[in-house]
Amino acid sequence: MARFTENRWTSAIIPALLIHIPIGTVYCWSVFKQLIADRLHASPASVEWGFSLAIFFLGMSAAFAGPMVEKNIKKSALVSMVCFVVGFAGTGVSIALNFLPGVFICYGAIMGIGLGVGYLTPVKNLMLWFADNKGLATGIAVAGFGLAKAIASPLMEYLIGTVGLVSMFFILAAVYAVMMFVGFLLIKRPAGWVYDPATSHVSRKTILKKPVFWGIWIAFYINITCGLALISQEKDILHDVLRAFPQYANLSPAKFAAAISGIIGLVLAVDSVFNTAGRVGFSTLSDHLKRRETVYQVIFIMSIAVCLLQIFTNSIGNALLWAVLAMLFLVNAGYGGGFSTLPVLLDQHFGTKTVSTTHGLTLSAWAFAGLSGNQLASFVVAHAPDQAHRYAALIPVLTGLFVVALISISLV
Repeated sequence: MARFTENRWTSAIIPALLIHIPIGTVYCWSVFKQLIADRLHASPASVEWGFSLAIFFLGMSAAFAGPMVEKNIKKSALVSMVCFVVGFAGTGVSIALNFLPGVFICYGAIMGIGLGVGYLTPVKNLMLWFADNKGLATGIAVAGFGLAKAIASPLMEYLIGTVGLVSMFFILAAVYAVMMFVGFLLIKRPAGWVYDPATSHVSRKTILKKPVFWGIWIAFYINITCGLALISQEKDILHDVLRAFPQYANLSPAKFAAAISGIIGLVLAVDSVFNTAGRVGFSTLSDHLKRRETVYQVIFIMSIAVCLLQIFTNSIGNALLWAVLAMLFLVNAGYGGGFSTLPVLLDQHFGTKTVSTTHGLTLSAWAFAGLSGNQLASFVVAHAPDQAHRYAALIPVLTGLFVVALISISLV
C-alpha cells in the first residue's frame, strides 16, 4: 500500500498533465487562424476546417483507440506523442509551403489522432491509482487540457511576434515533444495490475445496444454542442452588449474595438479559469454523490437557469452585462465539468475494466459536436429575425437543447 500511494503522483498525475497540457493547445486555434488565412490567401471560413477536423479526428480516434489503451498504455502514450508532434510541426511546414490542404491533413487528421489517443491514455490509469477519489483524479488531469489555453495562448502570441508564425510551430513542437516523451517514460499502471483480455475486452456492439450508453452520449453531445456554440460567439455577444453603453455608442468600429479589447481579454481569461474550475470542481463533487448522473443534472439546471436569466434581463447596461457574464462563465464551467465527470459516470455503469473502451466510444460525441456546434451558432445568428441583436437569438435555442440534455441524463 505504501508503494501504491508513493508512486501515484509520478506514475499517474504528472504524466497525465505532461500529456494533456500539450494536446489541450488545440483550443488555441483562434490565436493563429486568421494569420494562417492571411498567409495562405484563404478565407477564414475555409481555414476553420482545420480546427473542425482536429476535433472530429480527436473524437473518432478515441472511439477506436480504447482497446489499445486498455492493453498497452505505453504504446498509446507513444502513438499520441508521435502523431501530435508530427501534426503540429507539419502544420508549420504546410504554412511555409503555402499549402492549405497540408494544414487540414497535419493539424486536422494527424494531430487530431494524437489528440484523441492522448486524451484517452491517462484516464483509466488515474482511476486505478486513485480508486477512492476517481473524480478528483480525472478532474485534475483533464483540467490540464482546459488550462492549456491560458498557458499557451500568451506564449504563442509572444513567439509569433518575435520569431514568426512558422517558427512558433517548430519551437512548440520541440517543447511538446519533450513534455510528452517524459510523460511516456513516467506513466505506468499500479503494481500488480495485469491486463486480462477476458474481463477487459468488451464488444462495442454490446455497449452500443445499451440505452444507458445513448442517454449519456446524447447528454454529453448536447453539452459540448452548446458550449462550443456559445464559446464561438462570445466575443460578438460581448460586442453587442457593450455597444449599448453610452461611452461606446458613438465610437468608430476601430476605436470601439480598441476600447473594449482589454475587457474582452479579461473575460476570456476568466472563462478559462471557470472552465478549469468546473473540470476539477464538478468531478470532485461526483465523488461525494451516490449517483454521478446528479452532477450532470446540476450542470444542465445551472445552464438553463443562467440562459433564462439572460433572456429575461431586458434592461440595457450593467444588469444585462452581468447576466451575460454569468451565462458565459457558468456554461463554460459546466462545459468543462461535463468532460471530467464523464469517465467516472461511465465507470459507474460499465465498470473500470472497460472504461477506456466506453470512454472512447462516448468521445465520438465530441467529434460530431465539433462539427455541429460552430455551424449551429452561425446558422441561428445568420437567420435571426432581429439582426441588430442577432446573437441574442442563440440563447433560447441553447436553453431548449439543455432541457433535452437534462431529460436524457435523467432517464439514465
